Amino acid sequence: MANKNFITSSSWTGYHQKKEGTKPSFSETPKKGLYKMSALLTTFLDYLEHTKNVSPKTIVNYRLWLQRAVEFLWDPEVDKIKAIDILQFRMALNNLGLSKKTVNYHIIALRSFLRFLLKNDIDCLSPDKIELSKIPQREVSFLLENEIDKILSAPIHFATSELQKARDELILHILYGTGLRVSELISLKKSQLILWEKQFAIRGKGSKVRSVFLTSFAMEKLYTYLNLRTDTHEPLIISLSKNSYGKQLSRNAVEALVKNYAKLSGIEKKVTPHTLRHSFATTLLKKGADIRSVQTLLGHSSIQTTQIYTHVDDHFLKGVHDLLEE
Repeated sequence: MANKNFITSSSWTGYHQKKEGTKPSFSETPKKGLYKMSALLTTFLDYLEHTKNVSPKTIVNYRLWLQRAVEFLWDPEVDKIKAIDILQFRMALNNLGLSKKTVNYHIIALRSFLRFLLKNDIDCLSPDKIELSKIPQREVSFLLENEIDKILSAPIHFATSELQKARDELILHILYGTGLRVSELISLKKSQLILWEKQFAIRGKGSKVRSVFLTSFAMEKLYTYLNLRTDTHEPLIISLSKNSYGKQLSRNAVEALVKNYAKLSGIEKKVTPHTLRHSFATTLLKKGADIRSVQTLLGHSSIQTTQIYTHVDDHFLKGVHDLLEE
């Protein structure tokens, strides 16, 4: 039976705190009705953290989403959970005004939890019986070739110092030339760079390590920038403001920088660092790169994610179609 008061319950706060509970032992043969969801949830989160090496942020989110399910379902024995219970939980989340995407995150976490239980021979609902909501595929914004040229050259015209020009050119060339996420860019350290190989290794989303390769243009900007740096600070991309000079540049600062240069360049569409990531992927595909290679360069664990990023525009499709007339 569902907890009808879970939506307004004060217990909805504090989901990031770890639930106390007895961890079951998988060494014994499980019996029906033996395990409470809350106790198994603690074990599942430990498994994600220590065995699957899932990122701390994902652990926090899974705890939040699954704790909501625990409270809505009155902390049931896991073999008592029915598909109709999950449907009611989904409807309750919808009534909270959460987006379909956010509701799906809850359901994905539940399916992963149930899959973990089945893997450990604990009777429970099959995750295959739980469907995700259909979500329209989002449109991905990317820059055309002339727009890319404009934004990459913008610091030459609008930066207020040689060091700022060099830093900002490097930021833009790395974002477009490697497809790095903002979080990956700002976390770069000078010691990570292997200059003679034009590459470096990063630990990206999901703590996965991958190699990143710099273009000749980016290398040129990097050398110029490092030669102008007179400090000994370790972050590669630093703040140049008086009060925070030498500190790692913030995510918000990079986003504002990209937005400002796009505006100054006369680009009317909304441009974010992720737009440059989209443009990186799109350009590679247009030039004949295979999607598996693009997936690796972007650091995607799923090819489906890469397919969302990598699309072609109508102008390019028309060019392909025109090949029939040659």
